[in-house]
Amino acid sequence: MREATIRTAHGDDAAAERIASALRPDNTDEMATRVDGDEIVTTIDRETTGGLHSTVDDYVVNLRVAAQLADQHTTHTS
Repeated sequence: MREATIRTAHGDDAAAERIASALRPDNTDEMATRVDGDEIVTTIDRETTGGLHSTVDDYVVNLRVAAQLADQHTTHTS
């Protein structure tokens, strides 16, 4: 079994929770996402190195989009 843990800081607890909530629906059975203060911690377990690499790549893309959308939510006013 291969494992990766990705920890990212997002400035405040509320932003981390918003971003994690956006990410969780895309988690596979091999993934777990939690919030630790202003950080999001995601652990990914896969059988192969190639599978782990693919899953981490997908997660990072989803994380980037979710973080950008969360930033827009907090920086733009209606």
